[in-house]
Amino acid sequence: MPLAKIVYASMTGNTEEIADVVAEKLESLGLDVDLDECTAVDASDFQEADIVIVASYTYGDGELPDEIVDFYDDLQDLDLTGKVFGVIGSGDTFYDEFCKSVDDFEVAFTKTSATKGADSVKVDLAAEEEDIAKLEAFAETLAAKVN
Repeated sequence: MPLAKIVYASMTGNTEEIADVVAEKLESLGLDVDLDECTAVDASDFQEADIVIVASYTYGDGELPDEIVDFYDDLQDLDLTGKVFGVIGSGDTFYDEFCKSVDDFEVAFTKTSATKGADSVKVDLAAEEEDIAKLEAFAETLAAKVN
């Protein structure tokens, strides 16, 4: 059974919630899912998974959250050839750099030679019904890449 590994950073709980939506959908599609907070794992843990997902909020004016910076740096040194990646995140449209961490992680993943499995999903603050539908579609698209 394919393994999806989701690593998240969440301050308010919004990003953890969207990571949970994706995890539940992937499990319902028959995948094994590991869901971990970013300070509890190493980027190298992605090497044991088939699907690798980062869920991060964006802090202030487009900065990565402090707690995920080391993970982000280490990720770029990995060779994830053959892995399928996806990125989701939450932010606040009040700021000019809405969900910039999502874009930053997409760039980081391209350096690893992983294959982009689905378009990223950006959520304004907490996930609404429309966002949940997008997150579930994101999970379905990723799952289809490995099944």
